[in-house]
Amino acid sequence: MSAATSTAQHGGVETIAIAVAAVIAFGVIPFFGSDYLLDAMLTPFLALALAAVGLNVLTGYAGQVSLGSAAFLAVGAYATYNLHLRLPELPLLVDLVLAGLIAAAIGIVFGLPSLRLRGFYLAVSTLAAQFFVQWALTKFGWFSNDNPSGVIDAPVLSVAGFTFTSPAGRYVFSLSVVTAATFLTLRLLRSQSGRNFVAVRDHELAAKVIGVPLLRTKLLAFGVSSFLIGIAGVLWAFAYLRTVEPAGFNLDRSFQILFIIIIGGLASLRGAFLGAAFIVVFPLILSRAGAALLGGVFDSGVLEMSQRIVVGALIIAFLIAEPRGLIALWDRLWTVLTRRAAARTI
Repeated sequence: MSAATSTAQHGGVETIAIAVAAVIAFGVIPFFGSDYLLDAMLTPFLALALAAVGLNVLTGYAGQVSLGSAAFLAVGAYATYNLHLRLPELPLLVDLVLAGLIAAAIGIVFGLPSLRLRGFYLAVSTLAAQFFVQWALTKFGWFSNDNPSGVIDAPVLSVAGFTFTSPAGRYVFSLSVVTAATFLTLRLLRSQSGRNFVAVRDHELAAKVIGVPLLRTKLLAFGVSSFLIGIAGVLWAFAYLRTVEPAGFNLDRSFQILFIIIIGGLASLRGAFLGAAFIVVFPLILSRAGAALLGGVFDSGVLEMSQRIVVGALIIAFLIAEPRGLIALWDRLWTVLTRRAAARTI
């Protein structure tokens, strides 16, 4: 079998797999999935996956490290809340896009140091976004409509007369938004802008020599990343939690999103989804396993500490043994399975 034929078959199988996954996600799960599955697992998975896609654009593709992702989650959530509250005539989808643009504008402002800073120093500078946004949301009551605790309640998710109040409805709303955002991101990464991201990441000086505009490329990466993370914040606040406060967007949340792309795989949109699935499912598996083995000793405190230890160990293991993360292991398994299937047909 020629290499071209093998590649064509591999692409055909992959297309069929994506189509089957889409049919299951849109046509089966909303009707047969339990409320627990939809509310506690799939909706947060989708929000975290979109946030990881956003951070992967910045860190995985453009090579710019950020530790302020939770700040842009908060900006998206609070911007949508205020747009809905103060401009109720705007449709929800317009609020969503405007909130993403506000997050993008703030992301570009905090991305300006990337023109002079790199690596660890840039990561530290992005912490300013994390602390500043959390401080502003707590200090100025206008953002939470003068609620003393800073807590905001989610408005009803409604698009074109259709409301998404049930767990299945919120899941479908989140899935639709994440699918559209991921498709547009994929188109961007396959364009000249996406190739500029990779050029800047691989060798900034060489990219400058061949004519890549460093200023525009870096700020575009920060803007696109913040836009996607801001929309993910809307899903996290309004489709999943439905009541949030500034403390919910703390530094732990930023590290959680960073861990997702490290474990799932840098510079891979599929890795963002795989890493998010791991982060959402892993605590449930660990809780069940710990309760079965240790009984009452394995309480919530032990669970949280065990989770941090295992995730930390996995990050070290992946950085040493497989920097491409879970997606590299998945690709190897997929290659073995397709080759065996092809061998049986010969």
